[in-house]
Amino acid sequence: MDIEAEPLSLLRERTSLKWRAFPDDVLPLFVAELDYPLAEPIRDALFEAVRRSDTGYAASAAPLADAFAAFAARRWGWHVDPGQVVATNEVGSAVVEVLRMILAPGDEVVITPPVYPPFFDLVPEAGGRVIDVPLLHGQTGWTLDLDGLEAALRRGARAVLLCNPQNPLGHPHGIEDLTALAELAERYGAFVVSDEVNAPLTYGAESFTPYLTVSPAAARHGVCVTSASTAWNLAGLTCALIVTASERMRLLTSALPPGIRERTGHLGLLASTAAFRDGGPWLDAARTALEENRGLLAGLLDAHLGGVGYEQPRAGYLAWLDLRSLGWGDDPAAVALERAKVALMPGLLFGAAGAGFARLNFGCSPEVLSEAVSRIAAAT
Repeated sequence: MDIEAEPLSLLRERTSLKWRAFPDDVLPLFVAELDYPLAEPIRDALFEAVRRSDTGYAASAAPLADAFAAFAARRWGWHVDPGQVVATNEVGSAVVEVLRMILAPGDEVVITPPVYPPFFDLVPEAGGRVIDVPLLHGQTGWTLDLDGLEAALRRGARAVLLCNPQNPLGHPHGIEDLTALAELAERYGAFVVSDEVNAPLTYGAESFTPYLTVSPAAARHGVCVTSASTAWNLAGLTCALIVTASERMRLLTSALPPGIRERTGHLGLLASTAAFRDGGPWLDAARTALEENRGLLAGLLDAHLGGVGYEQPRAGYLAWLDLRSLGWGDDPAAVALERAKVALMPGLLFGAAGAGFARLNFGCSPEVLSEAVSRIAAAT
């Protein structure tokens, strides 16, 4: 099975944020939306629901829990108990509600920048205070700052909000780092909430390790929040999962307010079930196309913007670009938009370490990607 991005003429008929935030002369490579057509099993499930006028409230999430459990077993060897899967509307809400169950007002929650921008807002929404422990970067790539994490936990941080694989880096955290984090959290009586929405897009030669699988300690204090939204382009259909792996954490999530489950979108539940159950071939084709694009981007940058720093992501379709060599200041995305008519995500949204950086979405056609790099190069 092959997959190709739709042409710009069709994409500009879409009414989602990616295609309405900027005028038509701008190439939108900022938000995490894919330019590929929907997977057929998802499209068919949605068409059939509309044909039935089946657009009411979501019913039982049991089919989705079963589909996710089977997917996790096939892809990662992770044996999920469907009885420990709770559906809700979206990952951000899931993070907030889980943290509310864990935190007392003012408790500290550690995040690891550069990281998904909403993390900076979700923690205070849940009543906590953000503590930054930035990732470390060395010759072997990105790693957790375990010493910094221990110091924060020793001082009383109540939880770690993890992004795995890490957005915007496309970095799946290794089992050694995750195991060490689990040991630290257990030692200091903390919790770990792991956002794993990018996990299905980990590339074939790499490995993804679900946090809840690394040790009995991780299962005792960990919660996974995930969704089909990023991998299958379903962000507008409001459905996410909260997954636990111990009786302690099952009891915690079972005490979530009933409204958490009631917020699940019915069409989102149907689409997500189809994705996890039948969307594997489409996913594999999308990963192949994306893997080709991440390599294409490396070649384009070398040829036209040799001073730009870029490490090919090991998961997902987001590229973290070091644009400091261009001399475009702390927010090069603003300059790229003004001069090149290319919309990127500003690096500063991902934390202070993002000054001079920008995030680029390469989930598009090779032609659009080439045009974007050419425009940026012409603007330097």
